[in-house]
Amino acid sequence: MSRARADEEEYWHSSKFRAFTFDDEDDELSQLKESKRAVNSLRDIVDDDDDDLERVSWSGEPVGSISWSIKETASGSTSSLDGRDSSLQKGSSSYAALPKQASSYSLSSLFKGRNKLPSFQSLSDALTDTGVKNYAPELRRPKAEYKDYSSDWSPKDTVRRMQRGKVCSLERFRSLQDKLVLLDEAVAGHDGNVITAVLIFLKRTLRREILFRELEVRQVALCHLIHFLRETGEQKFLLDLLRFLDRTEEVALSQYREHLNIQDVEKRREFLKGCIGLPFSAEDTSHIQDHYTLLERQIIIEANDRHLEMAGQSELFRKYPRKASILNMPLVTTLFYSCFYHYTEAEGMFSSPTNLKKTFKIPDKQYVLTALAARAKLRAWGDVDALLTTKNWLGYTKKKAPIGFHRVVEILQRNNAPVQVLQEYVRLVEDVETRLNLATKYKCHDVVIETYRDLKDRMQLTAYKCKVERGSAEEEKINSILSN
Repeated sequence: MSRARADEEEYWHSSKFRAFTFDDEDDELSQLKESKRAVNSLRDIVDDDDDDLERVSWSGEPVGSISWSIKETASGSTSSLDGRDSSLQKGSSSYAALPKQASSYSLSSLFKGRNKLPSFQSLSDALTDTGVKNYAPELRRPKAEYKDYSSDWSPKDTVRRMQRGKVCSLERFRSLQDKLVLLDEAVAGHDGNVITAVLIFLKRTLRREILFRELEVRQVALCHLIHFLRETGEQKFLLDLLRFLDRTEEVALSQYREHLNIQDVEKRREFLKGCIGLPFSAEDTSHIQDHYTLLERQIIIEANDRHLEMAGQSELFRKYPRKASILNMPLVTTLFYSCFYHYTEAEGMFSSPTNLKKTFKIPDKQYVLTALAARAKLRAWGDVDALLTTKNWLGYTKKKAPIGFHRVVEILQRNNAPVQVLQEYVRLVEDVETRLNLATKYKCHDVVIETYRDLKDRMQLTAYKCKVERGSAEEEKINSILSN
């Protein structure tokens, strides 16, 4: 009776629930530990031979195994428990009210997955499922690396950062007003690189009509854009901009500049012919006409001279073979070529130098300079003399050089003219000091002696006697002058 009473009292005073203590192990960590022990005891009966692909985690165990999944879950729970313990140490009293986090994996689902039932996922499928939480740490870039892109910089701050070479994203400026404020700040900063960068951004994000309209009242930015388009070769965009601004002459010049990209001579000639009708100024129209006429002459001259050179009918071409084609050469080069190979031709021939001079209205100074260089290179001193000889209305002849005789002497000496030829033209130099310098430099002794004689400078003549050879004709001439 007493035993039954004692059992009855123990029954009424006993309970399945215990009071809360900090050493309480009735939590999910203890459950995971029990599950781990159960799995370890069942490891021998689990067949792991059907793992087709083995993935290894940082811990060294294959990713996807049961032990790996439990360790990863336990580590996550442990970290959460550490957070709870720290909160309890701070005096939190809501520990008992926190709900328990259910494990993502249960033993029944894991083992049922081995049976490959259609209603359950296998372990590998469960681990690779997108809905399952990824336990790998997420590595993110520090904020300092992308704060330039995410920060809300004002247009003025953005321009300042660009001037310092910082990388700034302009995509955040989406409204037209913000873009125009950004452009105005860039222009106010007087930094050409920043202005160009902002213009490239506006060119890419705005319609052409809007961009052209806004740039029309911003001349500095407009000049930057025009220069940028010319440098990058965006011809179509540039022509549209110039047409919008009603700059017809610049449009014509931009179209004319396209002939530089045409390699075929016949196509270039046709293109230049079409450019004559463009709205150029009067002066530019004459230049375009001369360009077309010159190319047309060059085509004719090149065809004839190539035929003569290949046939070997001209002694001049055999002695001095052509080094390059005359096509697309400047007017001065064409004139030099004509004076070199076709100097004696009649004026009616297209290759005649006088025909070129008359057709393209070449000034006398330019013509004499070019022809003198060509004939001196051939050492045709008779042609040089005829070129510099003029006849007045009374029939008298005299030497005349539009470029000055001092330049004639320099050109002749550069082409190794003999002293007798040089002396003839050194005498014609009007300035006495220049004449003496040239005569002394090129050893024209007769000119020096005659000049000192005319100046009656006995001292200089006596000093110059020491510079000539003893017993030479120059020394005898000096002695004769001094003894007179």
